[in-house]
Formats: sequence, C-alpha cells, structure tokens
Amino acid sequence: MSADIAAIRQFNRTVTRRLGVLNEKYLGRDRPLAESRILFEIGSKGAPVRELRERLGLDSGYASRLLRALERKGFATTASKAGEDGRAKFARLTRSGHTEVRRLNALSDDLAQSMLEPLTREQAARMVSAMTEVDRLLRASGIELTPVDPRSAGAQWCLGRYFDELSSRFPEGYDHGADGATDLDDFRPPRGCFLVASLFGGSVGCGGIRTLAPRMGEIKRLWVSPQVRGLGVGRRLLEALERVGRERKMRRVRLDTHESLTEARHLYRSSGYKEIAQFNDNPYAHHWFEKTLE
Repeated sequence: MSADIAAIRQFNRTVTRRLGVLNEKYLGRDRPLAESRILFEIGSKGAPVRELRERLGLDSGYASRLLRALERKGFATTASKAGEDGRAKFARLTRSGHTEVRRLNALSDDLAQSMLEPLTREQAARMVSAMTEVDRLLRASGIELTPVDPRSAGAQWCLGRYFDELSSRFPEGYDHGADGATDLDDFRPPRGCFLVASLFGGSVGCGGIRTLAPRMGEIKRLWVSPQVRGLGVGRRLLEALERVGRERKMRRVRLDTHESLTEARHLYRSSGYKEIAQFNDNPYAHHWFEKTLE
C-alpha cells in the first residue's frame, strides 16, 4: 500500500470516528446518519426523489427505504407533484420534520464547536483552513465528465447559463443569433462531441468540439459554473475535448474568445495554445488560438 493511500484511509477512519457516523443514533437522535442527511437534503422547499438520489449517490432501493422510514416516523411525505408525471415522486418535510431539522442543525453546530474548543486559536484556524481545502479537493475529485447529446437536459441547462453569463460580461451585450451560432448537430458523433461536467448529480460545466475542416477541430461553448471555478474543471474539459480530437485523427484544434474573458485566455495559453490570425467572422471574438495535437 502506498503512503498516499494509507494516509487517505487513516484520514477516513479518523473522520468517521470523530463525527460519530458509525453510530445507529447519529447525534443522539433515533436514526442513523443516512436518514438525518435525507431530512437535511429535502429541506424547507422539498425535493424530487430522483434529485435526492443523484445528489447523495444512493441507489433507488436504498433511497426508498430511507424515505419510508422517515414517513413512518412522521418526518416526511412522498407523493407525485401536481401536474407532473405520476412516476416522478417529490419529498416534503412535515411540521415535525421541519422541527427535527432545526434540532439536527443545532446539534451539528454543537458537534463542530466541540472539535474547535480543545484546540488553541492557531490550531483551530489551521483545522478550518485544512478542512476547507480538503472539501475543495474532494469536490474536484468528484467531478465526472460525460459525453451527452447536446440537446439533453444537462447540456441545455449549461448552455443556458453560458449564454446568460456572456450577456452579463460582454460590455456590448450578447445576441446568441449573431455569433454564427453552431448547429448543435455539429457536436454529435461522428462530426463532434459534447461533454457535460457533473458533481453530485448536478451539471457544473460543458464544452464541445466539432470538425471545422479535414484534420481540424474547433472547441466551442466551454463553460464552468462559478460554484466549481478554481477546481480545475475548465482544464479537465479542455484536455478531454483534445483527447476526443486525437481519437478523431484531428491534427490541430482552434478556438476563439472575447477580450473580456481574461481567465479563458490564461487557460488557453497555459494549455499550449498559440494566438493566431482571425479565422472566422464571430463578432464577439477578439482573440483566436490554435494548438497542434501530438
């Protein structure tokens, strides 16, 4: 066993022991952690059962058993939402469920405080800083990249956020129809590929590559949600799209960007892209880049 693996396993053992997640009665309540976590995730507004499963990484059978247990205890209800597919279930907290979540939050605060109290001020600051960094890195390691149909729900959600951001960041505004909008079919095999990045069941980024000319590809619509920026998602998407280009025997890839997107230009330059002459008539492009795929 490598030292890195051993360190991670030791960390996991310490955390599970210190948080008390192995106890049948988590935080002294009459249920294990999984049931309490479901209560927390349902929240004040309720949540689709499918979303709960995806968010927590639970299989359908186990999630159903947890929800049934909470229903028997009078903390939650599960039913079809009015006007929607009867198979799509929606979970809500009862009045007792809301009261229990408030109690759980108070107990969780007490548990966190109990971790800080024995430490010096310097030790407490170090622990909080380390936890923050570990949380970021764990989320970074949880990002999944998946090829999808560009018209799928996840892809369309990302593209919608992408266009909204361009509208807010470009001083001149942004008109989707004016930039020589790419046909979504260009991002379908065999002409191209569209990737969606997801974290805990939610879409957090996207990007596509299409065939621009024989042996030449173009990367478009590269976007990362603000909630995961700084975790290396943009670079992972870019590298994954380049791998797709290599698999499709592309020798070079090109892309363009707006002058206001300084972080994008930094990503491209640090990833080996060289600025070249204008190669398209995109009215929102001020910089054009190319990279040779080896």
